[in-house]
Amino acid sequence: MGKIQDIEKRYFDLVKKIKHYEEALSLMAWDLRTGAPKKGVDGRSEVIGTFSEVVFQLTTSAEMKACLDQLREPAVQKELSEITRRSVEKSAKEYDRLVKIPADEFKNYVMIRSKAESVWAEAKEKSDFSMLQPYLEKLIDFKHRMVDYWGYKENKYDALLDQYEPGVTTETIDRVFDDLRRQIIPLVQEIKDAEDPENDFLIGYFPKEKQREFCSHLLKEIGYDFEAGRIDETLHPFQITLNPGDVRVTTNYNENDVQFALFGLLHEGGHALYEQNISKELAGTPLYEGTSMGIHESQSLFFENFIGRSRPFWHRHFDTLKNYAGGLLDQIDIESFYRAINVAGPSLIRIEADELTYPLHIIVRYEIEKGLFNGDLKVKDLPGVWNEKMEEYLGIRPERDRDGVLQDIHWSGGDFGYFPSYALGYLYAAQFKHAMLKTVPNFDDCLAEGNLAPILSWLSKHIHQYGALKTPTEILEDATGEPLNAKYLVDYLTNKYKDVYRL
Repeated sequence: MGKIQDIEKRYFDLVKKIKHYEEALSLMAWDLRTGAPKKGVDGRSEVIGTFSEVVFQLTTSAEMKACLDQLREPAVQKELSEITRRSVEKSAKEYDRLVKIPADEFKNYVMIRSKAESVWAEAKEKSDFSMLQPYLEKLIDFKHRMVDYWGYKENKYDALLDQYEPGVTTETIDRVFDDLRRQIIPLVQEIKDAEDPENDFLIGYFPKEKQREFCSHLLKEIGYDFEAGRIDETLHPFQITLNPGDVRVTTNYNENDVQFALFGLLHEGGHALYEQNISKELAGTPLYEGTSMGIHESQSLFFENFIGRSRPFWHRHFDTLKNYAGGLLDQIDIESFYRAINVAGPSLIRIEADELTYPLHIIVRYEIEKGLFNGDLKVKDLPGVWNEKMEEYLGIRPERDRDGVLQDIHWSGGDFGYFPSYALGYLYAAQFKHAMLKTVPNFDDCLAEGNLAPILSWLSKHIHQYGALKTPTEILEDATGEPLNAKYLVDYLTNKYKDVYRL
């Protein structure tokens, strides 16, 4: 074995060891969110902190540095495969990011974050922001120090965005979000003044077990591989990848409203399909994951909305839903059902928001996060600022913290800079569909016939297979032939809701 091959082997052996610890951490995180006993939270948080410290040490070890230094030499780079070059680039970025953070400080942060997620659940249940406030203050203080360790050019928040959406800045987001807000708010007002389609029939007793069976059926229909995954129940739905053969999804069942679990699982199923269809050539490398949270979110929103809330999709599945619903929908025709699941209007809860108002929920969070890191917004002020922005953009004001600032788990997990990815994903998804129609012009027929193969093939060819081998910008521009453009989402929403509301 040559010298370069020997260095590569040492590097990938180290990556493999890190991946094993990360799989254990993912399994512990999954367990913590899907039913671990409350009294075990402190102990589990300590274990997570210890394992995270090991990952931190391996990622920033002298051995990793030696491998990266040698593999980044110009002469060596020429001898490496594209997969190895990209892997080294990604590991080097992570090394440079973490090595600047004191190990003890990072361990404390992970422990606080782990406990904060459990405190959040109790605070939400009691609708008491003051319970979570001290934890958020510690997490945000740490994030400020983290950004200072990394360094930044002009904008602290850009350093946080780069963790989730590499290369995207507040300048870009301000531009596209301004376009969305400017064009969506008048449409929201027009819809608000129109008569809503009837949707009361969606509320009624639908047993959890029947919901679980139907949702499992739909996940199989869209291509989810149950031999490489499973469904579990949790308070806040999520998808988590343990390894290439273990990609899990979760949901929360409401026996009086099947929409929550149904569209929640289609959403998480979209995330899972991305992970299940990454090229196996990337397994065992840092590239075996989505390239960014925005591209990841484009896939979940694509399946939840562009497929799951479409008319042709329910031409295929409505009769099956009726069979599971136990008479609840027997007197309802498919057009009434389609219009009912697409009723739009201001609502308090992001994950229950319709397609039209959803981006405004994200803009509220984005502007708050910018205020926390680029302005003078304090944690104690969050409930009030949240309520004011909701009233300004959506015309409604939360009366309880659980329906406002406490509704999402993300901040308690330290995920600042994450929320913009949701709206970016929506923009990406619309642009992907526009491009897909050029080669899959019978998109609607495929859904109506239950033939998702051409759609999945396009997504895999242009997005899924690459994992993190390509950057978000490369994925988008290679697949669609142009930079990010808000026009496609605005057109989609305008056409859809004028049809649903018969305007």
